[in-house]
Amino acid sequence: MASERMADQHADDRPEPRVPDPPEPRVPEPRPPELRLPEPRPLDAIDRDILQILHTDGRASIRAVAERVHVSRANAYARINRLIDDGVIRGFGARINHERAGQGASAYITLKIVQNTWRTVREHLRALPGASHIALVSGDFDVLLLVHTPDNRALRELVLTRLQSIPEVLSTRTLLVFEEDDLESTVSAEPGGSAPRQ
Repeated sequence: MASERMADQHADDRPEPRVPDPPEPRVPEPRPPELRLPEPRPLDAIDRDILQILHTDGRASIRAVAERVHVSRANAYARINRLIDDGVIRGFGARINHERAGQGASAYITLKIVQNTWRTVREHLRALPGASHIALVSGDFDVLLLVHTPDNRALRELVLTRLQSIPEVLSTRTLLVFEEDDLESTVSAEPGGSAPRQ
């Protein structure tokens, strides 16, 4: 009997189990582009400031964005959602040091393609491993492609085997990147970052 009372007393001394805090609400991820986006709406100075903040630091919290542009959190949240829905903000991502990520060879590749085959070629280029940027351009060539590969052997394989086997590609020219510098503002990376949050 005494031992039961002591057990009950010790049970009362135990701390209550800790309930974890609910996760902080976040801005929804941008949706995939629709076939028809709404007509572009003019952006005001606050929208442009929000875009600049998120361009510099895509992990900025809604609270920080609201404070910096001098609007309420609800207003900032609504504006960011509208920018996402209108297709102005296409996504949130990380700027990568490709060399430290094991992609030590980078190159700009120019392509001449068969006339009116841009959409077909673009789909082939999107499927290439290491393709980072694709642009249809004017001038002496038609397409500019930026790629990052583990080494020169992988780069050679990509150009000679993958690119030149695309029927619509007439010729390629490879420009090796010796050094690159990201001119955009950078922020220190901290673990556990995410898209804007409240």
